[in-house]
Amino acid sequence: MFITQTGNGIVTQTENSIRLVVPQATVDTYSNAQIASYRRRDEITCVPPLRMTVIARYEGELHGTAGFGFWNAPGLRLPQALWFFHASPPNNMALAKDVPGSGWKAATLDAKRWQFLALLPWAPVGFLLMRIPALYQQWWGIGQRAIGVSEVLLDNDLMKSTHTYTLEWLPDEVRFLVDSELMLQTRQSPCGKLGFIAWVDNQYAIVTPQGRFGSGRVAAQNPQALILERIEIVAL
Repeated sequence: MFITQTGNGIVTQTENSIRLVVPQATVDTYSNAQIASYRRRDEITCVPPLRMTVIARYEGELHGTAGFGFWNAPGLRLPQALWFFHASPPNNMALAKDVPGSGWKAATLDAKRWQFLALLPWAPVGFLLMRIPALYQQWWGIGQRAIGVSEVLLDNDLMKSTHTYTLEWLPDEVRFLVDSELMLQTRQSPCGKLGFIAWVDNQYAIVTPQGRFGSGRVAAQNPQALILERIEIVAL
């Protein structure tokens, strides 16, 4: 695994765990504690079918985002991801119909789908239409499927103690389990190569079907940490 420590981010490793910690954070500085299976995009090599097993817990009240799973490290590219993902307010990535834009989730996203690219020229009109509640309820499901989004909100209390998180990524299906209990099963399976990532940072993002966009950093007065007791990725 490759380590990234940005701003106040700290990664420490003991015999029994890896700790990703942001002791404190300010809105002026991006802080990130991260491990990943890659440094460069040509090292992003994970493909289905595979199973990820992570035993983890959080410490402190999270301000920003945190999680573990797979993504394509998009940069300026269209994003793809499947992961266990936490976002605190003011994060608002409300891409799944009737699922809050923040919280502790199991989620998929694939903005490289041809369906999304086909709808992209109509996005400005779509944003306006989605501001009408009745039209959002009727039509946003089409947009959600186009960007490969499938989400379920998990109990925030899970984060306070150690649990086993399993992600099974198949070519035509993704399954998310917590302590062997199925939380989400979806056919929204991203295509292509992704990389493993686990992180804690103080970032927020706003992306909504109604055309609200924004990003920034949040302050954290107290330490926040992700403790990883086991990481296993195996081909199926």
